[in-house]
Amino acid sequence: MSAGRPLTKAERRKFNRAEHERKIKQELIAQHGNELGTFYYWLRVTNMRGTQAYRDGNTDFIREVALALHNVYGRHFG
Repeated sequence: MSAGRPLTKAERRKFNRAEHERKIKQELIAQHGNELGTFYYWLRVTNMRGTQAYRDGNTDFIREVALALHNVYGRHFG
C-alpha cells in the first residue's frame, strides 16, 4: 500500500476508488461470467468516467468512448 507513511488524502481517494472498481468487477464477473462481466464492468467504469469528464467540461473523453463503441459495433455487426 504505502512505503511506511500514511497516505495523503488524494492517494487514499485514488486507492479507495481502485478498490471499489476492483470489487465491482469481481461481482459482475461472478454474476455474469468472465466475458460478459468484464464488458459490463467496462461499460460501468466508462459511464462513471464519462460523467466525471462531462462535469469537468472534457468532451474529448466522450468522443473517444463513442468512437471506440462505434468500432466495436462495426467489427461485430458491420
